[in-house]
Amino acid sequence: MLFGGGLIIYALMFLVWNGMITYGFIGGLLPQIVLVFMLLVIALIAGSRLRLEKWRDILPYSVSWAVMIAALDAVFIVPMAGWELYADINAWLGYALVAVIPAFAPALRGLGVRF
Repeated sequence: MLFGGGLIIYALMFLVWNGMITYGFIGGLLPQIVLVFMLLVIALIAGSRLRLEKWRDILPYSVSWAVMIAALDAVFIVPMAGWELYADINAWLGYALVAVIPAFAPALRGLGVRF
């Protein structure tokens, strides 16, 4: 799951983003909210699939996923958009969310939320 989680998160977010571009849903605040919401859901599901009980156990996985996603952006996005991608605060916010959000999966499990 070390590499699989990062690949799945990247693939699903890439799919959502491309779908939004295809249908012209890219301008304004609402598309950003939708992307953040989707990332939260996907990252929580990935964290819950680890089936670990403590956030400290999940954090090494989620941080590695964030690093992997940043590297995949260099391979797939930088050739189209350029290195300016890394100057965008939204990219770093996404990496930070991937690193932190899965660690909340055990807390949600304790509240009875199951994915």
